[in-house]
Amino acid sequence: MARAHRVALTAFIITVAYFLTLFDFLSVPLLDAAYAEQLLPVLPWWFLVSFGSYCLWSIGLGLVTLRECPEAYDELVGEIAEAKNELRTRGVTVD
Repeated sequence: MARAHRVALTAFIITVAYFLTLFDFLSVPLLDAAYAEQLLPVLPWWFLVSFGSYCLWSIGLGLVTLRECPEAYDELVGEIAEAKNELRTRGVTVD
């Protein structure tokens, strides 16, 4: 099974379990029903904010450590120079 299939299957199972719990077909173990009623509606937003925070953190870490990978840095600088030269040949003002 490919990684995309595993991720899709896991996301489907978690989504089904969430909706079954949200609509009271399943109960949440070790959690009072009153707390579950307050927690379950905001849980997807909490996951979304957490995922966004993780994505921003990983992008920031990649930017901070870019100079620690000289090959990647040189490749990126070369691609930028190539793109600028291509734009200049098409008549676009760069810089």
